[in-house]
Parts: sequence; structure tokens; C-alpha cells
Amino acid sequence: MSNYFIWDEKTISGSDPVEASIFYDKGYLFSRKFKGSMYQSRLIRIDLRGFTFTSENRRVLRKVEGLTLKYLPLPIAKESYDWNIHRIGKDFYTKKFGEKTFSASTIKSLVTDPNRSNFNSLLEYSFNDERFGYAICYQNPSLMHYAYPFYEFEKVSNNMGMGMILKAIEYAIDNHKQYFYIGTLSRPADIYKLQFNNSEWFDGKIWRKDFDEVKQDLSKS
Repeated sequence: MSNYFIWDEKTISGSDPVEASIFYDKGYLFSRKFKGSMYQSRLIRIDLRGFTFTSENRRVLRKVEGLTLKYLPLPIAKESYDWNIHRIGKDFYTKKFGEKTFSASTIKSLVTDPNRSNFNSLLEYSFNDERFGYAICYQNPSLMHYAYPFYEFEKVSNNMGMGMILKAIEYAIDNHKQYFYIGTLSRPADIYKLQFNNSEWFDGKIWRKDFDEVKQDLSKS
């Protein structure tokens, strides 16, 4: 992500969900740097109160019928950790963003080390009963932050990345979350994050529901 969109950084306790929710509402996300680390950026979130899937969302869900999600609490005990998690993650981020984007050791640390990681949830995805992907997330009673998804490209269709997000949104609704954070709007590829109903973005000061300005900015990036 461009440093242009990192407006501020904070360190909080990392263990108080109320404190975390306050800073998420101020435009901060937990990062993978160290326990309690947060950064303020141009975020996008979905207000799940009154949210409905669009016709395009429903079309994707039909395309990925057979996709299931399983919630795994973090951290995972090192003796029961599956090395395929960091293998899939490392391969995914290397293919999508290049070498050194996300190391296998960092991924393993995020899901096994409670003293380092801010993330407390792993979503495990299967398609027709075959595991193929994961998403490292943070959640508390009021919100879910869908942070680091990864999956095996060769095993699934082109719709699967979006299908994983939609299934995570369903999970968040079923678990009575108020907000679903999808990350930042920093690259042209992030335009796909604008297709959800009831979305809003943080402009550095306030949350806004009008997307014309950010659409133009992303198209120029």
C-alpha cells in the first residue's frame, strides 16, 4: 500500500475489543507489524445493519455453490498447526504481488503467536469438501476485519475470491456484527470493493457514502 494513504499510526493494547472498535471507527486497522499496531488509512467498510446482497453478489454466490466456511479461533497451537496454511499463503501473495510480499514465517506467526499477532480468527474455506483457502481476520462483538485472504488459484474458479468475501459477510451477519471492514482503497485493483451495498469510506476525517471522488482517484492511480 502506498505510504501516501498511511495518515497516522497508533499502538494500543491489542486485547481490549472496545478500544479496538473505537480506533476502527476512527479509520484505523490492525496491522501485521506487532501486537497492538494500527494504521490510519482510506478504509472501506460495510454497515451490516440493513445490508442486502446485490444481484451481482447473488450471481457470484450461485457460481460458487459448494463453497463453505469454517471459523477457527486463533492462535492455533503450534503442535496442531498445518504447514499448508503458510504454503498456500506464500504462494498466493507471491503470484499476485511478487516475491517478499508476505513471507511464510510471517503468516505462520500471525496464526500461531498470540504475543505478536493482532488477529484472532482464521476462516478456512472448502469447495465441495476440499480445503483450498483461508482468510486471517480480526473480529470482536461489533465488527469483523477481513484482512489477509489467500487460496490455491489452480483449484478454483475466477469467482472464488469474491465468493470468499461474500461468505465471510454472511458469517459476520449471522454473528451479529455491525461493521465488516474490507481493508483500504489504495490501488486501482481495489475498485472491486465498491460493489457492496451500504458501504462507506474514510476520507481521513469522516466516513462518507458518496464514492465519486474515490472512484476517480483509483482510476488515476
